[in-house]
Amino acid sequence: MERERVCGIVRKSDIPHGVRRVDYDQQQIVPGFIDLQVNGGGGVRFGEETSVEAIRVITSAHARFGTTKLLPTLITDTPEITALALEAGRQARTAKVPGFLGLHLEGPHLSLERKGAHDPSFIRPMMAGDLAAICAYRMNAGLVLTTIAPENVTTEQVAALVASGVVVSIGHSNATAQTARLYFDAGASMVTHLFNAMSPLGNREPGIVGAALDDGRVFSGLIADGVHVDPSTMKIALRSKAPPGDIFLVTDAMQTIGTKLAGFELNGRAIHRSEGTLKLADGTLAGADIDMASSVRFVHQVLGLPLEQALAMASSVPAKALGLDGQYGQLKPGFAADFAVLNAQLECTQTWVEGQELIPLGCPQ
Repeated sequence: MERERVCGIVRKSDIPHGVRRVDYDQQQIVPGFIDLQVNGGGGVRFGEETSVEAIRVITSAHARFGTTKLLPTLITDTPEITALALEAGRQARTAKVPGFLGLHLEGPHLSLERKGAHDPSFIRPMMAGDLAAICAYRMNAGLVLTTIAPENVTTEQVAALVASGVVVSIGHSNATAQTARLYFDAGASMVTHLFNAMSPLGNREPGIVGAALDDGRVFSGLIADGVHVDPSTMKIALRSKAPPGDIFLVTDAMQTIGTKLAGFELNGRAIHRSEGTLKLADGTLAGADIDMASSVRFVHQVLGLPLEQALAMASSVPAKALGLDGQYGQLKPGFAADFAVLNAQLECTQTWVEGQELIPLGCPQ
């Protein structure tokens, strides 16, 4: 490694003298995981806390499970909280917080009909000021992904976001397949947590699910915890996705990751943690209780995907979805020196971020 990048992959006998050697014996060194949808970790939810330190705790919590880059995700909230989140992202980039890649704004411009656990009182149409703030962040502060619904955002607004370098994803929407295609034509290139909180694939109406699977321009995130999407449905989607767009793993993790929390509050509503799920009192899923290493194990061991494909879904594919496939997601010369060490059970035993052996912060129990 040379500074923050990989400078070469060589045989043991070709390692230069004087270079530090770390022997992981029979463990595997794999590209670091990239998670494009992380609501929280280490006891902290982004939005409830909007600071550089909050972002640092979240990235550190997920690093324990092999995630070397992530997008702290702000779910639907007030304009004031959104502004604070954008400022925290600016400061995190300036501070070079290990693992911080950019921001994901999941709302507030979503559909009420497909709101999921998002607070309906905060959902609203995208206004000129919202558009300007997101575009300004992208141009001046760094990478940003935003999830929007056609019900509350126009194709013209999507085109303006994309022209500024913002990655636009369709989600939390009941749009028809025809409408989804219009938004893909306008530049939307992703679908947020495929199958969840969106119009389903039907025999006469393909919905957003069908439009995304049938369109090679579109990448789709997938929560692989066996709860959000049935394993059989996952396998069908993976077999049917039109290339070159592909399906990648996201955790949609909440603040429970890295902790023993039994539950928490979300906008004044109690969220209960039980047997790998996070739910409101009415049974609505509220994010996920899974880390990326566990997601990789699930698609490999339960779905039967080759390990190489499972690892790619957590690394090179999300990098490609963001247009960063020349910098992240692979162990190649010139790429970021981000990697995880996995034991025989595919559990993460060590994480390196940009050439630095990461020591995770302590997490609340």
